[in-house]
Amino acid sequence: MKQQICILGSTGSIGTQALEVIEAYPDRYEVYCLTANNKIELLAEQARKFNPAAVVIANEAKYEALKALLADKPDIKVYAGKQALDDIVEAEPIDMVLTAMVGFSGLSPTVHAIKARKKICLANKETLVVAGELITALAMENHCPILPVDSEHSAIFQSIVGEDDNPIDKILLTASGGPFRLMDKDKLRDVTAADALRHPTWDMGAKITIDSATMMNKGFEVIEAKWLFGVSADDIQVLVHPQSIVHSAVQFADGAVKAQLGVPDMRLPIQYAFSFPERLPLKGERLNLFRHPLEFFEPDLEKFRCLALAFEAIRRGGTAPCVLNAANEVVNEAFRQGRCSFLDMADIIERTMDTCPHNSTPSLDTYMATDAEARRIAAAML
Repeated sequence: MKQQICILGSTGSIGTQALEVIEAYPDRYEVYCLTANNKIELLAEQARKFNPAAVVIANEAKYEALKALLADKPDIKVYAGKQALDDIVEAEPIDMVLTAMVGFSGLSPTVHAIKARKKICLANKETLVVAGELITALAMENHCPILPVDSEHSAIFQSIVGEDDNPIDKILLTASGGPFRLMDKDKLRDVTAADALRHPTWDMGAKITIDSATMMNKGFEVIEAKWLFGVSADDIQVLVHPQSIVHSAVQFADGAVKAQLGVPDMRLPIQYAFSFPERLPLKGERLNLFRHPLEFFEPDLEKFRCLALAFEAIRRGGTAPCVLNAANEVVNEAFRQGRCSFLDMADIIERTMDTCPHNSTPSLDTYMATDAEARRIAAAML
């Protein structure tokens, strides 16, 4: 039986590469649903190629235009809106849901997919950043597997497979360091969004690329690792590794360290999440350690204050990571639009965390309300 896959965010970097994996194994995988936020032309093109049962455009204003683009495809149902995203992931034929939406918007459909007991291939890190305690509890309650798609968390997962209950001493979470790794802090005052979007290693969407430049992306990944692997933040060490060859590692109680290495290629963690526990052939460049030196450095938390703020959010717990994420989404967009400077981003996030009311035992409704309030506060500070 072919596995039926729903891709939340099929027009983004992860979504398009996931479709390459599906295309390579048509005897194993089939697309049941594709979703996007705004890119109706690409979504329609993907729908024509993969012939899913349904497509969903989150932006309801784009519904009629998308429907017109697929007017000659009556077998493909076209839906729109946030409620449609929540509903479609519950469809009975779906076996697994790849959550590749960017930001807070991925939380609600992921919750619905978990409650429907779908296998979750998690690429939307904000889901665990915002509501890690809630998500992990729901997954356990519904016996729902969550397989990480981020390259770092996939590497950690691959390193602990087969280790059973052997205790983890430390998680070594690698970071490229982004485009400003070697730049003095004073010079960061003048960098532009165009400068920040020139990532030295990975080809990602604009929002995530900016998060990589501030190292907020790594802060989110620390929070995500805490929930995925059941370790404290004190047992997670960030290592700046410019070559992006060691995708992350795990140190065990006996001092042994296991790591997953490979050339930067997001198709590998995507495919591994789809096929686990099998490893399927993947065409592409192979790692040649004779040509790839491996270097590791400590991150500069004074220069990259967003990473320090992520650790602070973990310490505070409750709704603090939700506030961190909401404020970051606001300032990230503002920086890309030229409405704040690179260094302003961390300042506004910190002030929002200090201003927004805190709840130590939040529900899903609390997360929703906190997200809205944090966005309001951060936008006012701009």
